[in-house]
Amino acid sequence: MNQNAIDVKHLTYQTSNFELSDISFHVPKGYVTGFIGSNGAGKTTLIRLIMNLLSPDSGTIHMLGAKMPNFEKEIKEKIGFIYSELYLNEKWNITKCEKIFSLMYSTWDKALFEKYIAKFQLPLNKKIKTFSTGMKMKLSFAIAFSHHAELYILDEPTAGLDPVTRNEVLEIIQDELINEKKSVFFSTHIISDIEKIADHLVYLKNGEIIFDEQKHILLNKYQVIRGNIEDLDEELMSYIINLKIKQTGYEGLTREAEAFKELFGNRVVIKQPSIEELMVNIEQSGLDTIKLGDIL
Repeated sequence: MNQNAIDVKHLTYQTSNFELSDISFHVPKGYVTGFIGSNGAGKTTLIRLIMNLLSPDSGTIHMLGAKMPNFEKEIKEKIGFIYSELYLNEKWNITKCEKIFSLMYSTWDKALFEKYIAKFQLPLNKKIKTFSTGMKMKLSFAIAFSHHAELYILDEPTAGLDPVTRNEVLEIIQDELINEKKSVFFSTHIISDIEKIADHLVYLKNGEIIFDEQKHILLNKYQVIRGNIEDLDEELMSYIINLKIKQTGYEGLTREAEAFKELFGNRVVIKQPSIEELMVNIEQSGLDTIKLGDIL
């Protein structure tokens, strides 16, 4: 039995100014997978390829055990998809939306949709064009939650939201999607959004997958290290990713924390990085997948 909600293998896609190169990663079933990377890394392009909105040059995509695009209709029946924007006719109201989506999904649940509309306090008869950005996002979630999906794909759902609305959206995700029966692929460049809820991480940088790993395993591989610059020689420097020299000493990321601790004892400060610290250090180091091969 396939234990992955998404399996992407050796996917390539190229335009005149952008390339996704030999992309392979997986999204395990029953987990929240954070899909991270800076703006312009290719996250949205990759999601469009997964959803068959773009055609790859090569490679394979399987979702929920079926091959895309061979079983596109059957697959999309089981996906709750949430963009950063709501692509609906702004002259519609929620009552009209419900009628349209009830025809699109064989598993549409009107009672469940009405429950979420009431929960999110959305007006049934006002036109969508009168909705705030936060209201539109809540409507997106209500639609995605109302056809008993097995996989939820979230493409920058908190981008452009004010802090209060962003917090509301994150609470919706935590309340409704943190469930072993649901798989979530959450794309964002706002790392703090997934810091608490992600179980698995996929990191895309410059069109390449840097890592595809369970969060706890990944964060246990690395430590943030700080110490006195006079303790470093050239060999020790080579064990530090994104070494920064400051007046107060040095700082960076390492997989050899125990060796530093053994050599220098209390002269070094070692702590586990956050996801954001890990990503920032790798981004700033200029490391790519080839250079990271030995490190990872």
